[in-house]
Amino acid sequence: MKKMLLSASLWFLLCTPLFAQHTKVTPLTSQDLADMPGKEAVMITVEYAPGASDPAHRHNAEVFVYVLEGSIIMQVDGRPPVTLTAGQTFYESPNDVHVGGRNASKTKPAKFLVFFVKQKDAPLLVPEK
Repeated sequence: MKKMLLSASLWFLLCTPLFAQHTKVTPLTSQDLADMPGKEAVMITVEYAPGASDPAHRHNAEVFVYVLEGSIIMQVDGRPPVTLTAGQTFYESPNDVHVGGRNASKTKPAKFLVFFVKQKDAPLLVPEK
């Protein structure tokens, strides 16, 4: 059941215009959190093609980003954009609206690990209107 829900959430991510052909999402794992009833942890990697970006969205989760390679620009509503390179991290709270996420390079890909702590069965991503 857990894998089916993760697959359904990732299918949503991959099939929305938000994550078009220029972004690759790879599921890594999902795990119920024993000391936090109703919560789960999910890990994915995201690869941005050169120049790739995504529109405003929210995760309704605690989100931790770790840049594996390349350089990305992240921004949540009310804060200035931040440019991150390999080895740097970024955090989004459940209330943050992610107003900007993109590859800082127009010539090189970027890859990052994303770790979510969220309500079980909640989607990983919700488009922001």
